[in-house]
Parts: sequence; C-alpha cells; structure tokens
Amino acid sequence: MPKISRRGVLLPPSPIRKLVPYAEAAKRRGTEVLHLNIGQPDIETPVGAVEAVKNIKDKIFEYQHSAGNELYRRKLADYYDRMGIEVGHEDILVTTGGSEAIFMAMCVCMNPGDEVLVPEPFYANYNGFAMEAGVNIKPIFSTIDNDFALPPISEFERHITPYTKAIFICNPNNPTGYLYSRGELNQLRDIVLKYDLYLICDEVYREFCYDGREHLSVMNLDGAVTRNVIMIDSVSKRYSMCGVRLGALVTRNRDVIDAALKMGQARLCPPLLAQVAAMAAIDTPEEYFREVHDEYQRRRDCVVEALNRIEGVYCPTPRGAFYSMVRLPIDSSDRFAQWMLEEFSYNGRTVMLAPGTGFYASRGLGHNEVRVAYVLNCEKLLAAVECIREGLKVYPGRTTR
Repeated sequence: MPKISRRGVLLPPSPIRKLVPYAEAAKRRGTEVLHLNIGQPDIETPVGAVEAVKNIKDKIFEYQHSAGNELYRRKLADYYDRMGIEVGHEDILVTTGGSEAIFMAMCVCMNPGDEVLVPEPFYANYNGFAMEAGVNIKPIFSTIDNDFALPPISEFERHITPYTKAIFICNPNNPTGYLYSRGELNQLRDIVLKYDLYLICDEVYREFCYDGREHLSVMNLDGAVTRNVIMIDSVSKRYSMCGVRLGALVTRNRDVIDAALKMGQARLCPPLLAQVAAMAAIDTPEEYFREVHDEYQRRRDCVVEALNRIEGVYCPTPRGAFYSMVRLPIDSSDRFAQWMLEEFSYNGRTVMLAPGTGFYASRGLGHNEVRVAYVLNCEKLLAAVECIREGLKVYPGRTTR
C-alpha cells in the first residue's frame, strides 16, 4: 500500500478543531456544548453583504482577476486609507482567506529550510502553513505573567541565524488578545532593518481594540521599512463572515506582490461570490462597527471578571481581538478539554475549550492554559464559566496551584 508523505504525517492537527468528535458525541447525548474553542462570532453579517450575494445579477460566474477584482481592490484601498494606511490597489493581492495570504507570504519570502521568528503562543495554524512551505518556526517565548507582552528584543536577536528571513506577529494577538504598542513595534522595525528581515503582521483583528487604545499598523511604521513589511488581512472577523474565506496580502514591496501573484495565477483566482459579499460589506455603516466593538468589550469584561473569581484561575485582560489565554489549576489542558466533553456536564451543559499546548511550538508549554474565545453573548459566557468552575471542582487532574 502506498505511504503518505512525511509532510502528511507531521502536519499538526488543529488544537481548535481536533476535539470536534468529542463535542459531537456530547451533543448526541443531549448535552449542550458551549463553544469557547473557536473564533466564530455570533454577530450577524452586515445585511448589505448578504443582500449583495442574494441579488447578484451575473448570468455566468466567471473567473476573476488572479489578484482579485480590481474594483474590490480599489474599494479595499479606500478602506485602508480611512484607517490611515496609504496603499494603492496594486499593493493588494486578494486571497482565499487570510490563511492563503500567510502561506503565500511564507513561500515567496523564504526558501525551504529558512526560519521565521514568532512570539509564542501563536495562532496554531501558523505551524501548518510553515510546514507546508518548508519553513521552520523559531518560537520566542512570551509569558502570561506579564500578559504576553512582546518578548525582549534581545531574545529575538539571540535567535537570529543566517537562515532567519522574517519575524511574524499577530496584532492584536490571537490567541492572547495582546495589543502591541508603538514602542514595541518600533523595536521590531529596528531589528528588521538591522538584519534586513521581513516583518509580516497578521492584522485581521485591527477593529477590535479596547479601553480607548488604538491599533498601529506595521504599514505605518516610521523609517525606511517599506520594502520589509507585509500585512495580512481578512474579512472574516471584521464583518463576521468567516465562511466567506476572503483575505488579502498587502505590501508596498513590488517584488513580493509579483511573486505572490504567480502563486495566485496558479490557483486561478479568489472566489467570485466572496468578493461580491466583501465589496458590499465595505459600505457597512460605521454604527455597525461601534455596536460590535462595544458588544465585544462587554463580553470581554464579563468573561475576564467571572474567570478571575475562580480560585486558582488567572485570565489577563485582553486589549484587542476576542480571545484570552487563561491559566487553570490543571495537569494537562488537552486532558481537561477532552474530559469536559467526554465526562462532565453541569445543568445539562459543558464547554469546549482550545488546549493551550496547540498554541506553542516549544514542548511542555501551555499544559495549564486554554484559549477562550468570547464570541458568545454574556449570558452564555457566564454559563460557560460556571461549567468551568464546577468542572474544576471534580476534575481528577486538578493541581494545587
């Protein structure tokens, strides 16, 4: 029997999705599963986007331009301009989700065997994209003890080798909710320029910054960093339409755009209907975003306060996105998450969590952490926290911490 490739064997499963069979089994038993494991908002997609797809006039769903529909790219450039990011439509490559943009960036900026420095914990699928591209992630440890602030620049510098080609960050961060400051980003700018590296930044949560804090895009860093910077974007979270699968790779580096476009030509084009929805979504009234932003801040306050009332639990206050890494008094986040689905329920409910181990590249880290996505309303979030509190009381692997 033919064997699958080494890559196929080594590709990591998603820590966010690998427990799905256990959640499905719990539901079949009649248990309500409260999903804190995945960033799937319950906020409604803007009406304009839905109507645009419903009312499409095209008689033939034709191939689109490999870089994305030009009208959409122009409207997207206008949106960025409103955000204070000056780019032209020719600086944008529309992709099938932010995921494809990340994969393309890794492929065109790095050769197989090259290295990218990434603060950990990080979005778990970065591991998979890097492996598919033949790139090695070198993790730079950040800690919950200072709410996952950017690690010291000396740590980045210590890990730079002749194979290092890029630094990759997510801002605001998934999974930690940390929002990098101007000072931290300027430190990254300086080291990128010093060693002539790429700085790739996943900015899909830029609209979700709390407590009056503002997001600074890497596209707006001061200094001669233009050719080093690549921004990753997506409509999934901004407009609550994750299933549309439309993203963008944005850079003023013409060589990167041209190389990524060749990859875009090989996959022909981004999806037509997704671009129809996204083009209409750009015209969504500002009131929509204000309401969504305020709702997420309420949810954040609700879940953080409730979790921190549980003995032995620490939940930092996220400054952006809609996630937090939470430290629990447990022996294994993988075992605890599975146990909650397989063996525990409270008032007919249980909780699906994302084990922290899947967000670290370094072995042994995240064993007592889980990622929580506060994408449910406050009533359900409080019910989920209640389940976690009661589950911890009887979980056989509870620790004394």
